[in-house]
Amino acid sequence: MLCLLIGMKSETTAAQLGRPRAFDPDAALERAMHVFWAKGYEGAALSDLTRAMRINRPSLYAAFGNKEQLFRKVLDRYANGPLAYFGKALAAPKARDVIEQIFLGAAKMAANPRNPAGCLMVQGALAVGDAARSVRKEIAARRIASEVAVRRRLRRAKREGDLPRNANPAELSAYVMTVLQGMAVQGADGASPDQLRRVAQMALRAWPKR
Repeated sequence: MLCLLIGMKSETTAAQLGRPRAFDPDAALERAMHVFWAKGYEGAALSDLTRAMRINRPSLYAAFGNKEQLFRKVLDRYANGPLAYFGKALAAPKARDVIEQIFLGAAKMAANPRNPAGCLMVQGALAVGDAARSVRKEIAARRIASEVAVRRRLRRAKREGDLPRNANPAELSAYVMTVLQGMAVQGADGASPDQLRRVAQMALRAWPKR
């Protein structure tokens, strides 16, 4: 078979063009996620990304697009991977369980030694200047979407009588997101998982009781 291929230049060229990539895009995207998570969007240089992803620039552009397009793919991976606890928590039967699972999920994510400190959504937005304005808008839009999801869940809880009548779902969802962002900043500053769990428990003490 090898001898036949040596004598078939045109077919060999076609085969080369059709070969699968010599790297695993899924693994490369995972490594890119950790770079952005640790360094933020602007702090992650293309050289950092290609070195971590174990590919060259042409391969990066061919597989993922430019840096901004890569970052958007990373955000999707983050949402469906380390941050997946957030969506699962929204399905909890009681409002307090939803918020408890969100807070403790954030602390548990921080306890994973394979994860960089803090939150990719927070780290990614640090020092994002005008040149990356669309990135800043993308991150803000995703944060807003998360808050809206919590607000809708709490509105349902109020309709079902799971929250007191004077509870304000908009204010409560803003409170939840503020606590989460605070936990992310503390985590990035070196707070331990136990310290973050205590923050979560203290925040839950303020949850309205029926």
